[in-house]
Amino acid sequence: MELQANKKNIWREIWKARYIYLLLAPVVIYLLMFNYAPMYGIQIAFKDFKARLGIWGSEWVGLENFEKIFSTPTAIHAILNTLRISFGRLAFEFPMGIVIAVLLTEMPGKKVKKAYQTLFTFPHFLSWVVVGTLLRNFLASDGAINQLITSMGGESVRFLGTESLFRPMLYLTSNWKSMGWEAIIYMAAIAGIDTSLYEAAEIDGASRLQRIWHITLPGIKVTVVVMLILAVGGIMNSGFDQIFNLKNTMVYDAATTLDIYVYDLTFTGVPDYSFSTAVGLFKTIINLILMLTANKVTSMITGEKMFG
Repeated sequence: MELQANKKNIWREIWKARYIYLLLAPVVIYLLMFNYAPMYGIQIAFKDFKARLGIWGSEWVGLENFEKIFSTPTAIHAILNTLRISFGRLAFEFPMGIVIAVLLTEMPGKKVKKAYQTLFTFPHFLSWVVVGTLLRNFLASDGAINQLITSMGGESVRFLGTESLFRPMLYLTSNWKSMGWEAIIYMAAIAGIDTSLYEAAEIDGASRLQRIWHITLPGIKVTVVVMLILAVGGIMNSGFDQIFNLKNTMVYDAATTLDIYVYDLTFTGVPDYSFSTAVGLFKTIINLILMLTANKVTSMITGEKMFG
């Protein structure tokens, strides 16, 4: 009787909030259709998939496709390259959103602040197709940048054609495009800090740098931790759009990440859907493990965590 009464209460509460659930329905349907339904195809990673036989009719091969990942030199190179690029992004790109947010917040003058915020945020809305085309034109051997260098007596530099320069160019161009957008999240967190703390610190004689270090940064610690955990959870996603639009044959080794490797495997050679799916699933599992690890480590170090 008690169980039935609880069920009636639950349905009564749902009916009271029916319009909220109705608003939520399109999101739930979207998630089910495009995030959960495609999981049916994950089993391709464990099969020798043949299109004419379909998913169910294809032969089950177990972990054979995953073993192939670690026995293929190109795949191993792509994994290592992905890790190099992604950890570089953590080191050189992740802090920039915080830096820009703090600088914009400390900037005097509302109009100037809004102008700079617009200037930093605008590149985010440009696709990498457009940005890649612009960069190839500007950084070409006869482009505007090299013309300026040669006019000053220097030698032309192959910015996008030299392997040692390719990764730094990825970090620089990605920062230019995304740091303003990422700063918005931190600026929102800074806006939530009690202003009386800054007033009290100023009265006590704290400098601006001291106020930033002892009030602003601790005040956005939770946000930084969450963003860091999410960034670590995406380590195996090294930025396909950017690399695909900036790479060329001269830097192919430096630009071959797992995403690029799977793309080339699928669209420029004989497609191996089972192996491609296995690589994608491998990426997802590694990202999940890294995210859980980052959550645990940040919890131990800072006392803050995203979940658990």
